Amino acid sequence: MFLALHCLAMNNIEDFRNYCLRKKGVTEEFPFDEVTLVFKVMGKMFALTSLKDLSLSVNLKCNPEKAIDLREQFEDIQPGYHMNKKHWNTVDVSPSIPPKLVIELIDHSYNLVVSGLTKKLKAELADL
Repeated sequence: MFLALHCLAMNNIEDFRNYCLRKKGVTEEFPFDEVTLVFKVMGKMFALTSLKDLSLSVNLKCNPEKAIDLREQFEDIQPGYHMNKKHWNTVDVSPSIPPKLVIELIDHSYNLVVSGLTKKLKAELADL
């Protein structure tokens, strides 16, 4: 885990990708275009990033109150680019964002989406 945290702080998209894919029920796809990598849990989006950007910037789902707090606290966390600004943040992974926070925000996004799944999808996820 330390290596993943360290690499995320250095803008490594592969470690971001590997961390997301280690989560239960996660798939990756390109539903919008050939450069926007989307991670879904049981078919529901929880993270996305652009493959064309040199620096790692990710969109993550977030509780609305927490989203506002994070935006006020960190300059590199903004309302979600091309997303519902109330429920999504864009996180520019930079030295100003603690690596542990990036991991926490990925986990938070994943857990928010899982909590909103139907009973049927939650049961399917549990069986994986």
